[in-house]
Amino acid sequence: MKEEIERLLAEVVDLKCRTQKEVEEARVRLLGKKGEITRLFEEFRALDKDGKREFGRALNELKNSAQNKIGELKESVGGDSVSDGPKADLSMPGDPLELGSRHPVSIVRQEIVDIFRKFGYDVAEGPEIEDDYHVFEALNFPQNHPARDMQDTFFISAGHPNPLLLRTHTSSVQVRAMESMKLPIRVICPGRVFRNEAISARAHCIFHQVEGLYIDEGVTFADLKQAILLFAREMFGPETEIRMRPSYFPFTEPSAEVDVSCNICHGKGCNICKGTGWLEILGCGMVDPNVLEASGIDSKKYTGFAFGMGLERIAMLKWRVNDLRHYFENDMRFLKEFDTAVEV
Repeated sequence: MKEEIERLLAEVVDLKCRTQKEVEEARVRLLGKKGEITRLFEEFRALDKDGKREFGRALNELKNSAQNKIGELKESVGGDSVSDGPKADLSMPGDPLELGSRHPVSIVRQEIVDIFRKFGYDVAEGPEIEDDYHVFEALNFPQNHPARDMQDTFFISAGHPNPLLLRTHTSSVQVRAMESMKLPIRVICPGRVFRNEAISARAHCIFHQVEGLYIDEGVTFADLKQAILLFAREMFGPETEIRMRPSYFPFTEPSAEVDVSCNICHGKGCNICKGTGWLEILGCGMVDPNVLEASGIDSKKYTGFAFGMGLERIAMLKWRVNDLRHYFENDMRFLKEFDTAVEV
């Protein structure tokens, strides 16, 4: 054992390494679990008392010398050592990181928000998981009213007196605005909504809306028509015309559907407008007095109008997208077409 200790001590003193890999190999060979110094310590445990007294100090000195030498070599070699493999060339250009683009629905949403902000509207938002009261009852949908069948709803807690559900329209945000904001109220409510519909090129169970609400003294249907006309011309061009057709919504009276002149064929008729020269874009109407009263607003003193549009519908008209499902498939070939759709 004495000869082994002296041999290994001399080896440690003369040990030289050029790379971190060689330092690690030397450490494992000498101090690893199956290393030579580790093996001597195992033999040392089997010696008698006199043998342990004779070789114990020498073994400890050998181990300490080996540990110190390995530490010195690690520092001297450092990160500038000669590598066995090729080094990275830091002068080479890095991997290109391809930037994404804004989603067409996000682009249209921001355009609509910017237009109505110019008209003095604020943005209001609300929860996507709502209760029955804010989605239906406060909007003049009585319990068991057939108008509720107009929207096939995803219920979360059906059977409850005021069940939770995924909102079917952002009109629920208008209700919360009427409950919490001071009059006059002028807001738009963008957001995602959900309806239990079969997915097709023209329909989806998830889509996005922007709804607007204006309540003040003396608000008339003429104000509503002017607001819609200004919006349509800002969105589709200064030559755009609108027409309003009578319709029905439980929360507005009177109600109307709004069409804009086709910006593709300019009223001549094409496959986009189905030969009519008009494209439907939104629904609107004067806020029903029952809706005002449900939110604590005096319907004899205040009047208002509301409107709502689907963002996917506006985007389809703006960019002639023929399949609504493209908006949800995350196909990069489709999304890249909108890289230049908005100024950076």
